[in-house]
Amino acid sequence: MGKLVGFLFLLVVLAAGAAGAGWFWLNNVYTAAGPTTEDGAARAVVVERGAATQAIAATLKEAGAIADADQFRLALRVRELLGDKPVMKAGEYEIASGASMEAIVKELSTGSPLQYAVIVPEGLSVVQIMDLLGEREWKATGGSPKTYKLPGEAPAEIAEGSLLPGDYAVSRGDTVASVVTRMQDAQKALLDEIWDKRKEGLPVKTREEALILASVVEKETGNPDEQTTVAGLYLNRLRTGMQLQADATIVYGLGKGKPLGRSITKAEINATTPWNTYTIPGLPKTPICNPGAGAIRAVLNPAETDAIYMMADGTGGHQFAATYAQHQKNVDAYWKLRKANEAAGVNTPAVKPQR
Repeated sequence: MGKLVGFLFLLVVLAAGAAGAGWFWLNNVYTAAGPTTEDGAARAVVVERGAATQAIAATLKEAGAIADADQFRLALRVRELLGDKPVMKAGEYEIASGASMEAIVKELSTGSPLQYAVIVPEGLSVVQIMDLLGEREWKATGGSPKTYKLPGEAPAEIAEGSLLPGDYAVSRGDTVASVVTRMQDAQKALLDEIWDKRKEGLPVKTREEALILASVVEKETGNPDEQTTVAGLYLNRLRTGMQLQADATIVYGLGKGKPLGRSITKAEINATTPWNTYTIPGLPKTPICNPGAGAIRAVLNPAETDAIYMMADGTGGHQFAATYAQHQKNVDAYWKLRKANEAAGVNTPAVKPQR
């Protein structure tokens, strides 16, 4: 009986020793430097959303970041049994040349995936934004030289004016459609935030009407410092029944969001379309662009002004007037300045350049 007990004890000791040796070996593999790249550059690794450990290990092996996918999975399994279970996140990562399995797991679980800055300027139409999202390669943030072109097609129908311009951080795997959804959600969130805080007594009664007027304000001035005054001017016109007479509404009626590429003609000014505010009363049929947050806020909380006229001041801004007589003086001043500038060979901007 004593010999049997001794034999069993020896087996336990040998098993413990083997387990210890196995753990020591596996821990060394886990913490040891990994494969290096020929030029020392980092490797790009994309972890797909919902990927299991097996899929992540295969991705790392295929990229050359680890030498053995089975060892990677075994090391993670052993650490999980010991209470250490890192959660690796989806995204695109740059894995340093020679990084250990331990360093890779830390990067995938606590690091930040590579992101790209999608920048959509204010005042573009849906057509222009879809061209921008579908064609441009976007630069990575954080100084990385990498770029990313959004894949996929645009949604079939996107209402004009429903997208909030701005800067959006995207990761590899985002699509044109996913960015469109984010822009629509961002605009809804903005309106939810500010709608109930709007000034009382505005002649725009619905969110859609506010967006339509904001799109006109956005196109009529590229100067954010003027937007509340321009919004107040157009709201005054709506209150008194004056036509808005915004040139940008003529252009939209002609091109439906595509750039015209030329000046509008007298015949086009007089032609009736559902958007031409020289020939129709009130607001155009739909927004004429996708207004930024500044223009939307300006319409809902405009400046207190009695102005109903505006004229370019020759420096990129506008002069505002409450009477036609004052407006005519502003017109004369602009043309006098323009004539003097032409004589001196100097360009006179009509308005601050539109985006």
